Amino acid sequence: MTGVLVGFSIIGFVIAVGWLLGRLGIVEQESRFVLNKVAFFAAGPALLFTVLSQADVSVLFSEFLLVTLCAFVVVALLYAVLARALLTRDTGRVLVGAFTSGYSNANNIGLPVAVYVIGDAQFAGPVLLLQLLVLSPLLLAALDLASSQRFSLRRVLTQPFRNPIVVAAAVGALVSVLGIRVPAPVLAPMEILGGAAVPLMLLAFGVSLGGERPLRPGSGRREIVLAVVLKVVVMPVVAYLLARFVFGLPDDLVYAVVILAALPSAQNMYQYALRYRTGEVVARDVVLITTVLALPVMLLIAWLLRG
Repeated sequence: MTGVLVGFSIIGFVIAVGWLLGRLGIVEQESRFVLNKVAFFAAGPALLFTVLSQADVSVLFSEFLLVTLCAFVVVALLYAVLARALLTRDTGRVLVGAFTSGYSNANNIGLPVAVYVIGDAQFAGPVLLLQLLVLSPLLLAALDLASSQRFSLRRVLTQPFRNPIVVAAAVGALVSVLGIRVPAPVLAPMEILGGAAVPLMLLAFGVSLGGERPLRPGSGRREIVLAVVLKVVVMPVVAYLLARFVFGLPDDLVYAVVILAALPSAQNMYQYALRYRTGEVVARDVVLITTVLALPVMLLIAWLLRG
């Protein structure tokens, strides 16, 4: 379990630094938007290109990934139906909450979990690719549509091509499929720039915590609690039922898919919410709370499925 603890400690430390900078007034609350823009338009795309250009995209077509996708769809739909009927009529908030309920932190925590808890780093790859190439474009297109006063089919269809994160992910995946070897003079500066993406996102997240405490009155507590329960409890259970009884996966794959389903909500969700100025507090609090709860939940899963 060392890798899980290391992954959580790294994320927690950087978030704490951001919180301290905000708390001391060194970085003002509005400055988090600057950090976010740098990550969204420069560092993030560089990171995704370097990761995906060297990934095995063929794993996207495995039953393992299909279970992950189905579990996400079930959880996201549950949130959307319940939130729309009982909690809020704001389409942007519903979209952010639904995706935050199922979109996992497959990079920062997923990789060490795959290596040290599951025993094979390849299991984090399919989840990361699915989210970047399929789920992220869908969410961003939907948020674009929800934030526009007029419906434009052309705008929706071309949205992925206007988003630097999606474009970088798609180009990186294409490079991997075609077997193109990126020259070192191109890859090296991209790796340096991409290395700033996660710290910038986490610092912006930490700074935001200095403004308002989690689960404060009027923050959308019921939306946050619903998303947390779906992500931490319901998604691993759904993944187990699908893997075991619907797809009949072997024990090692059942264990892997359930562990990855228990990953906390991804930091990307707060980044997207911040970018579109909708559901920001909901995304922030769900990411924070699920990050705290994910470790004991994964330890419980490991004990139940591996003894």
